[in-house]
Amino acid sequence: MAGLLSRLLGRREEPSIRCAAVVPAAGSSTRMAGRDKILLPLGDRPVLAHTLGALERCPHITEIVVVARRDLIVPIGQLCRDWGIGKVTKVIPGGETRTRSVLNGVSEVREGAELIAIHDGARPLVSQKVLEAVITRAAQCGAAAPAVPVKDTVKRARDGVVRETLDRSELFAIQTPQVFQADLIRTALTKAIQEGAELTDDCGAVERLGIGVALTQGDYRNLKLTTPEDAAMAEALLNWEDER
Repeated sequence: MAGLLSRLLGRREEPSIRCAAVVPAAGSSTRMAGRDKILLPLGDRPVLAHTLGALERCPHITEIVVVARRDLIVPIGQLCRDWGIGKVTKVIPGGETRTRSVLNGVSEVREGAELIAIHDGARPLVSQKVLEAVITRAAQCGAAAPAVPVKDTVKRARDGVVRETLDRSELFAIQTPQVFQADLIRTALTKAIQEGAELTDDCGAVERLGIGVALTQGDYRNLKLTTPEDAAMAEALLNWEDER
């Protein structure tokens, strides 16, 4: 009844969870054969348009801040206009490291966001199911990330020689978005930078504080485009989805 009344009165319902999204897209694309991976065509639109479009459609996400190289700020602004990405409030320059870039973005999020989701600009195939699950879980426990079980056997090696075979049942590949209580991720990233910590993802900043990160069901299709082979696989997955 409340939803019906809101529609009749012309009001939009407020999302039950208020989550801002920060999209790091400031990488150098060094492994993408000299091409900017976020602007590569994927189907009928650029990679970043797919990424931002998925976040745009998520009802929990109230705003999007994109962090980009300075030379891409204007093109990304135009991309948002071309593809109707209305939740992007700012496109800002990145920092010297990914962690600094993410903190730049987190610092620009408006007051009032309960959660901040950090999602790679080069993960264009993230589904609404993955977004819903991880945002809902983070709202419950403060920190969550989607993950998929590792398929291959993983071995620890030194000097080209296998030292140990790891238990695959305990290994997961972590994806994005990684979602955190807003004050928690601000504090964690600031502390990591102050202490010179080298991080490969944002969960690592929170883990350094001794706080656990809950895992939700990821999706093998939610791959990150790093190499030309990744781009070819994403194109194939997109075509496969269209044919289903």
